[in-house]
Amino acid sequence: MKYLSLFALIALLSSCWPSSVSFVDTGSMPKEWGTFSVKTLDNNAPNTPISYAATLSEAIKDGIQNNTRLLLNSTTGKGEVYIEGAITGYSVTPVALQAGDNAQKNRLTITTSYTIYISAPKEDQMTLTSSRFVDYDSNTDLGSVEATLLEEINAQIVQDVINKLLSNW
Repeated sequence: MKYLSLFALIALLSSCWPSSVSFVDTGSMPKEWGTFSVKTLDNNAPNTPISYAATLSEAIKDGIQNNTRLLLNSTTGKGEVYIEGAITGYSVTPVALQAGDNAQKNRLTITTSYTIYISAPKEDQMTLTSSRFVDYDSNTDLGSVEATLLEEINAQIVQDVINKLLSNW
């Protein structure tokens, strides 16, 4: 009886033992993905700063390289993951209205859409639309804070793209 209990305990513990232990997060991306490329975004929104499409495209490249194991393939359209997209909206609207229809805050909203082409392990295509905003004081000139606001929105949009790559929702 003693040996039978010992054997049962060993069998139970060995069935629960992990097959591998690692401190490296492999993420939920397929192992076949090694490289990516990003086409400079199209600018389809009026009032968008001229250089914003290129700035956001570079932010996406940097974000993916710094937060995933994917490496940038400098040849556009090459790699297991290829991202192209467009800035579809850029607007400033008043929010937090007070007495006399005066706005205390303004909201800068940027909308982007992406198509993500996957070539491995099988061909696939994902789409993503991201709309992000940040509020700022209505007494502040947009030109004086625009660069800071765009950086904040860029970080949110880049996170949306990374989340899409990692989760494929």
